Amino acid sequence: MNYNDVPIWEKYTLTIEEAAKYFRIGEKKLRQLAEENPTANWLIMNGNRVQIKRKQFEKIIDSMEVI
Repeated sequence: MNYNDVPIWEKYTLTIEEAAKYFRIGEKKLRQLAEENPTANWLIMNGNRVQIKRKQFEKIIDSMEVI
């Protein structure tokens, strides 16, 4: 199975680019949220790459009215 074969909605973590497509939020805004919340439970740093835990971030989005 190739890495690209996993559908985005089944991935545990998403890159900024994938998360922008999945959540329909701009990459710049997602990077800003990651910088402002470096210890958030929905965020993983893989070296210098930001990874977003999809399910945890979905819960955060569900609780927000404005991003």
